[in-house]
Amino acid sequence: MSTRALILLYLSWGTFVARGQNNDVPLQRDIYRGLEQQAAHLDAKVHSGLKPLIEQRADLSTTMGSAPDTTKYYWWYTEKLYRDHLIQVRKDDVRISIDPLFQFELGQDLGDATAYQDTNRYYNNTRGFLIKGDLGERFSFQTMFHETQALVPQYLFREVFVSGVMPGQGRLKIQERRELDYGWSQANISFSPARWLNVQFGHGKHFVGHGYRSMLLSDLAINAPYLKFSALFLKDKVQYTTWHSKQMHGVTRDDRLPTGDASESLFYWYRARYNHLSIDLGRFQLGLFEARLYRTIDSTGVLPFDAMELVPVIGLATVLDAGHEGSRSLLGLDLRVKLVDKLYVYGQYAYDGQRAWQAGVRSFDLLGRDLDLQVEINSADPYMYMNDPAQLAYMHAGLPLAHPLGASFQEAVAIVEKGWGRARLQAKVNLSRSNSDPNSTTNIGADLRRPSPEMRSTEGAVEREVLYLDLNASYLFNPKTNLRAVLGVIRRDEPGAVDNVQSTYVYLALRTGLFNRYYDL
Repeated sequence: MSTRALILLYLSWGTFVARGQNNDVPLQRDIYRGLEQQAAHLDAKVHSGLKPLIEQRADLSTTMGSAPDTTKYYWWYTEKLYRDHLIQVRKDDVRISIDPLFQFELGQDLGDATAYQDTNRYYNNTRGFLIKGDLGERFSFQTMFHETQALVPQYLFREVFVSGVMPGQGRLKIQERRELDYGWSQANISFSPARWLNVQFGHGKHFVGHGYRSMLLSDLAINAPYLKFSALFLKDKVQYTTWHSKQMHGVTRDDRLPTGDASESLFYWYRARYNHLSIDLGRFQLGLFEARLYRTIDSTGVLPFDAMELVPVIGLATVLDAGHEGSRSLLGLDLRVKLVDKLYVYGQYAYDGQRAWQAGVRSFDLLGRDLDLQVEINSADPYMYMNDPAQLAYMHAGLPLAHPLGASFQEAVAIVEKGWGRARLQAKVNLSRSNSDPNSTTNIGADLRRPSPEMRSTEGAVEREVLYLDLNASYLFNPKTNLRAVLGVIRRDEPGAVDNVQSTYVYLALRTGLFNRYYDL
């Protein structure tokens, strides 16, 4: 058989596999870059407003880890390093892969670390694994686990010390010398009894929107269990997704339930129903979103199960159950408009009695191949996402479910990326202006951990401005796990604040990347 015939066979086999896979595309920005670029074509019909996407519903022809690679690497170990899974089984209609996951990072803060009387040298040591597979054309599964010990810059340590959670990753333990120890896992099983219907049961995260941030639902908080149904209608122009989840308010000592003398009492938890309707109209893609949270426990004990939790029709529970003290809703719109190929504008509007919004633009291959630009603005009113009781605030395990700044803020984000094959340069800048409470007795509507009062005022709010700049250069080794070496510098500047929230952090890392790390707080 000729070389050309072998290549065509390889490409056709890769296309066949992509159509049969029911796993999710890993929710990570580098991986979604190619997918978002394909979706930005005027003739593309991909519902990209709810992530993660199911592999068989996306164009993976340029997506990292799925795009065909016909490069000759000559030796088995170079194939493992640059193209293949570490361990892979492909027999008939069974495909299984196993890969190590890790992040080995060393860095130094060029500022002063005397506030902690230890060091300004930091590190991250993460080890884990990923197992995923397809059993036939309808059933897929995946599971991954991470265990981390880290010493992080002071501004980040201060944030995670309050919340008890490393953003997007896991609940932490504080050890000697400020070393953070945290682990987390993610898994799901995915079944498609028909091409248009998918059912998933798992432990993971979701993201609503086309931006860097989301004002509706982001992947900032840690994983949560879910049962999800997603269906395509009207020649794939409509996608409807509904899922049920169990979530926690926080993970600190104050968030534990008063359930006896046990040292590990359960955290306060609640149930949630999320509904998302995506309508693709060519250049326009409109998303409707509803989040409905249900209180499970109050001062009298465990509350009766509310049958409205099972209602999968978007907006119906909000209308029929309006004013119910044991539940609350957040409603939203998400819009993307393609102006030309590879260029679109997008926006969001969220409402829960207060308002939040987003507006942005994203371009691929701007002024040249592999040069991308994204600019967006985010804003939330005071008291947005808050609730009384605070246990039904729009947050999970100590972190907001939407924007990391919580409420009462404005933010501008700009990201420029340029690639040369496997090498890539990225510059990201965040400019934010937010408000905080002046003291422990005054609530100006910024902290989601506090109950939303009847009498609302922003008088006395303490305003802060933050500049966060991340410049980095990276080289991609293996796209299957987004294994890359990264050299970068992060500058965090908060005028008028104490020294230990300022940072100039220089770092060198070798890491896999299958989830987003949010340290721009």
